[in-house]
Amino acid sequence: MQEFLNEVIKFGTTTGGKIVTAIIVLIIGLIVIKILGKVIKKALAKTKFEDPVKNIILKVIKIILYVLLLIGIIEVLGVPMTSVAALVASAGLAVGLAFQGALANLAGGFLILIFRPFKLGDYVSTAGAEGVVHEISIFYTKLMTLDNKLVLVPNGDLMSANVTNFTANETRRIDIDFKITNDIDQEFVKSVLLKAATDSPGILQDPAPFARLTAVDDDTFIFTVRAWCNTKTYWDNYFDLIENCSKALGANGIDDPEERIAVRLVGKDDND
Repeated sequence: MQEFLNEVIKFGTTTGGKIVTAIIVLIIGLIVIKILGKVIKKALAKTKFEDPVKNIILKVIKIILYVLLLIGIIEVLGVPMTSVAALVASAGLAVGLAFQGALANLAGGFLILIFRPFKLGDYVSTAGAEGVVHEISIFYTKLMTLDNKLVLVPNGDLMSANVTNFTANETRRIDIDFKITNDIDQEFVKSVLLKAATDSPGILQDPAPFARLTAVDDDTFIFTVRAWCNTKTYWDNYFDLIENCSKALGANGIDDPEERIAVRLVGKDDND
């Protein structure tokens, strides 16, 4: 019995004491981390970072604090740190190899939230996808297409691809080509298209609309109309410009070569 009591006393003064100390360190550490989390959250609230960035920073800091707490507990328990370091390094290598794609997406998401190449509501084209930015998460950026389809683009792919942001600026230019038969006066066509563009609703007068002959293809003249508008109303102005220019050409008897060919084919079939 005396030997048993001696072993109990020895355990209590060595291993048991370490366990009790580790529990105390754990409790105090969790309380400190909770307090620091609130302080950091208030500090981040005063910054200009967006909410997703603030959440990521807060989570990363908490993870670091938890890791430091775990290391402290291991030290208190007397576990050799060299063995722990070797185990952590091996585990980290295995995890890194297994989740290298996910880690690339994580890094890409973090860079997007920090450097903000686009924001929610922007219309972008990137990595084979195009749509309105619906959500920016850690691993994926969600795009909503014009026909209401949700596309998830991995952030890793997005950061390594070219990104075209159609709504980055307040104004955009509309470019439209019109095919005209080459048996008509060029200056007359230019004046008709220029007036139609100038009179179209939503078209800005500075920079002024542009209408010129830009290419010649066999028996066809190709005229290009360029006009600037507000980005928010781009598509309405785009279709209005097409309609107004087409109506103006028709009202002035200016033919589309494809329509002329179609009429000739119909006439041939009627004679047969």
